[in-house]
Amino acid sequence: MCVHWYLWLRRSLYRDKNSVAGKMSYKEFVWFLLSEEDKTTPRSIEYWFRCLDLDGDGALSLYEMDYFYQEVQQRLRELNIDCLSVENTMCQILDMINPKEKDKVTLRDLKGCKLAPIVINTFMNLEKYLEYEQRDPVLAAAAKDEGADASLSDWERYAAQQYDRLLSEEEYAQENFEDENNSSDVEVNDKEILSLLR
Repeated sequence: MCVHWYLWLRRSLYRDKNSVAGKMSYKEFVWFLLSEEDKTTPRSIEYWFRCLDLDGDGALSLYEMDYFYQEVQQRLRELNIDCLSVENTMCQILDMINPKEKDKVTLRDLKGCKLAPIVINTFMNLEKYLEYEQRDPVLAAAAKDEGADASLSDWERYAAQQYDRLLSEEEYAQENFEDENNSSDVEVNDKEILSLLR
């Protein structure tokens, strides 16, 4: 799903007393999931900025962005997908963010960018990056014009999709359970069950 998982575990969230070394606690997992599924909120942008800021200096340098994009390029090559050069990608990213300083991006710059989720996914989530890169702009504009759940946040859309998925799985399991019970022609009485248990 995501690039540099180990880095996220070590750098992204404060450990709580329920954490086990090398593993996320439930609280950390919830923050990760919220940040992963809705990168439009200031809190999630802060979360991902901390992950990307390798040296902790409060700014994303071209080196740090290059570091993460190298991993993306490698994974794209493994999938036999053509990708932009590092230089072209950095140029696009800097154009999207329009940072105050030319060669680095601050948290303020990223929070002020309406395209922050795209920037973050470029470095941290290959699946969502590809989804964005391979989208049909005409269809995307039409869906936006139709107001396809425009009132919902990314998190609310994700939660609704997961709820629908769980509901359909439960309905499927219930149907299979009923089919199995209805198709059973064998009658078993209490004495037979007791004899089997002995």
